[in-house]
Amino acid sequence: MAVPPPVPAGVGGTAGAPTVSQLDRWGLSPAQREAAGAALRFLAQPLPEAAAPAAGTAPVPQRGWARLLPQRAAPASPRFLLWAVTGAGKTEMIFPLLGYVLDRGGKVLVATPRRDVVLELAPRLAKAFPEEKMAVLYGGSPQRWEEGRLFLSTTHQLMRFSHAFDLVVIDELDAFPYHNDPMLAYAAGNSCKAEGRFIYLSATPPANLQREVRAGRLPHAKVPARFHGHPLPVPRRIHMESVEACLRRRIFRKELISSLETSIRRGAQVFVFVSRIRHIEPVVALLRSHFPGLPIEGTSSQDKSRSDHVLDFRATNTRLLVTTTILERGVTVPKSDVYILDADSELFDEASLVQMAGRAGRSKDDPRGTVVFVSKEWTKSQRNAVRQIRSMNVIAGKSGFLKEKKEAVNG
Repeated sequence: MAVPPPVPAGVGGTAGAPTVSQLDRWGLSPAQREAAGAALRFLAQPLPEAAAPAAGTAPVPQRGWARLLPQRAAPASPRFLLWAVTGAGKTEMIFPLLGYVLDRGGKVLVATPRRDVVLELAPRLAKAFPEEKMAVLYGGSPQRWEEGRLFLSTTHQLMRFSHAFDLVVIDELDAFPYHNDPMLAYAAGNSCKAEGRFIYLSATPPANLQREVRAGRLPHAKVPARFHGHPLPVPRRIHMESVEACLRRRIFRKELISSLETSIRRGAQVFVFVSRIRHIEPVVALLRSHFPGLPIEGTSSQDKSRSDHVLDFRATNTRLLVTTTILERGVTVPKSDVYILDADSELFDEASLVQMAGRAGRSKDDPRGTVVFVSKEWTKSQRNAVRQIRSMNVIAGKSGFLKEKKEAVNG
């Protein structure tokens, strides 16, 4: 009997088909497990003929900036989108995928836009794969030249690689600086082997990818529920004049102050998002006049003490934090409520509103956080953000992923 040829690392085929045991070990929720299973089946599929490398060819090493120039299209390696709501547990979902490729001798890369997320993910990946030597790459990283089979990096580090990986996972592909940067997109494509695979992760995929999903051109799996099995908090609206007008009058509308009082009384940590850095200090001052004695601080991308302010907020030393979209992602604070001032600002698109709203209700101990859009106008971005959140809740309810199905309808 002829022995079937081995399945090359990162290349699918029945001989390399995933097994149930590859999902069992990670303790995934039903929603996570279903999506991870779909992604595993994608990895195990035979490579499309058009993407297969020609026999006898090998990637040509490129050096310096020359290898970044799009003299040809980036390799068209097959792609899969994990469209997971905020707080769904994306990191846990990629563990089976990384394990599948590593078990076959492959080389994998997980790339995320921000250094702080890299530093947060590093110990989690090291714990998940203790036998693998891992290289953690970011600006100023001491591991710049280390080798291994498991790499974790910022998206800018993708520029260092050419046809190196069997699996490339791009986290938060809709976020700055990766989003709308053709050079980084090309570098990502160039980093993957022609016979490799891409996994995209996002709670708010860019419009072009959503169109590909609707047209059936991009294989994907939606994760419509958080790991704790409760629906996403649906934003409600408070009608109020602009922040500029409130600051001129030195007063916020009574309905906003009353809602903030409710959040504070229930013991929530309160995010107050504003659209402009210049508003932070005066909004902090005005809120302190409304809530004397309450620890209130502000932070932004220009704040040299931002890390300390976030740590104080996590530790509840600060109860209300005024900030910008710099904290719309990657920050999980148990028992938190979210208020978005000037939610009708042109600086807040649908994706940023969904991400900011996603800071609430992430904890299993407080899954029903409050989200409030505060604005003078009811914009298309706000309507679409609410529609997207409601839609995911409905899908989660119909799929049986919620502990109480009626919550998805009533939310």
